[in-house]
Amino acid sequence: MGKFDNHGLKAISPLGGHERRVDVFTGLQIREVTDRALASLAARQGSEDAVKSAVASYLGGALPEPACWTEHGVFAAWWMGPDLWMVSAPHDSHELMAGELKQAVGEAGSVVEQTDGWCRFDMEGPRCCDVLERLSNANVRAGKAGDATRTSMEHLGVFLLCQMPGQGYSIIGPRSSAASLHHALVAAAKSVI
Repeated sequence: MGKFDNHGLKAISPLGGHERRVDVFTGLQIREVTDRALASLAARQGSEDAVKSAVASYLGGALPEPACWTEHGVFAAWWMGPDLWMVSAPHDSHELMAGELKQAVGEAGSVVEQTDGWCRFDMEGPRCCDVLERLSNANVRAGKAGDATRTSMEHLGVFLLCQMPGQGYSIIGPRSSAASLHHALVAAAKSVI
């Protein structure tokens, strides 16, 4: 046993709690997501095809195209920019995902652990578009499942992933601004519902 074992240390969520936050409104739910491991992946110049091939083997499917996100089994990935993606998986079973991803791509790509750098809120229900239109210039009503949009909400750069058009979205932003992003989501929900 190490000297820090049994000290009762427990991780806190981006919003500062020990349990994830859930806000419920008529026709809408906003849920803090705290159980995902994240790693960014960048293909090094001239190694783009090698990275795509290696990661497809690791994930069990291809990396997403620009402005898209995909799921392959327990893995999800979204396009962040040219030859740059974020990869996500359940934290409990993939806590060491960044190292495994780096091993898969070798020198062809750069991988950075991102789990503690981001926060995520999932929004579900028929009022999603009403809320998101108050916060962003993203054309959510024209979106389709699998869209990944980089946009701004409350002066914060975020990724908006469409899971089900008009019904389900993930909003991913900087962890250091989790409280501001959450406040903006809740305030927008209260203003339209």
